[in-house]
Amino acid sequence: MKKALILINAYSKLDTAINQSVRLKEEFEKLGIEVEIKRNNIDTVMILDSNPLSFIDKYDFVVYLDKDKYTSALLEKVGMRIFNSHEAIRVCDDKMDTHIKLSGCGINMPDTIPGLLCYNLEAPISQGMERLKLVEETLGYPCIVKECYSSLGKGVYCANNRDELLSLMEKVKCKSHLFQKMIVTSKGMDVRVIVIGGKVICSMKRTSNTDFRSNIELGGLAQSFDLPESFKEISEKVADILKLDYCGIDILFGENNQPIICEVNSNAFFGAIEKVTGVNVAARYAEYICNIIYN
Repeated sequence: MKKALILINAYSKLDTAINQSVRLKEEFEKLGIEVEIKRNNIDTVMILDSNPLSFIDKYDFVVYLDKDKYTSALLEKVGMRIFNSHEAIRVCDDKMDTHIKLSGCGINMPDTIPGLLCYNLEAPISQGMERLKLVEETLGYPCIVKECYSSLGKGVYCANNRDELLSLMEKVKCKSHLFQKMIVTSKGMDVRVIVIGGKVICSMKRTSNTDFRSNIELGGLAQSFDLPESFKEISEKVADILKLDYCGIDILFGENNQPIICEVNSNAFFGAIEKVTGVNVAARYAEYICNIIYN
């Protein structure tokens, strides 16, 4: 019997997250794969007597819909094939790591400056004034402040002046964060591209008239989008560099509609893009995985 495990986050109650796993299960079962969906609070792998001990050897593979890098590392340590790989998930989960990995590879991205690492909530923000001046001189206003570990548009802020930037620096100083130049030509607008197996599958344009962020979860509207060749090429190049089996790539519109990579999500939700485009993303992903595992 062909059997697979879909692991989801231990605490998430998002309908979009549940839908992701249910849709994949449906499509795998059409291909003759028995699938179990479990939360990542089960005994999967642990370290006993300094050796990793696995409890999930009855599965052929794991679709890993969580971002817990310790579990993904342990799964690979005991030889389990997971989709996406541990390293791909780890790099995409940290927005600064993503930019570092893509830098120097011919990928157009917003100018980005890492935030300072702070361990002390009581530390005066004045100690970060040199970084603030660098942000002002290099990125200007408005500029974007992002928590490195965030999703669905949360943890992404806009500073229009020094006072707002200082306030945001205080807010995020004990979290990993970065500063980015705002792409004003794409304010409240971006493109979400789904890539599977290194090939673009579908895309949608997201727009918001009320927020600089276009996320659907924050009220953005989505429509099918005929992807220009330049957007397709950069999407497939990004997926290849990051070695992603599956991903959602968010692209901004630069001057003259030049594609600018904003973020890469290794576990991008596909419920909305399936509805907007009519493309069965879950089936395409399931078919791709089965071709890798069983052929």
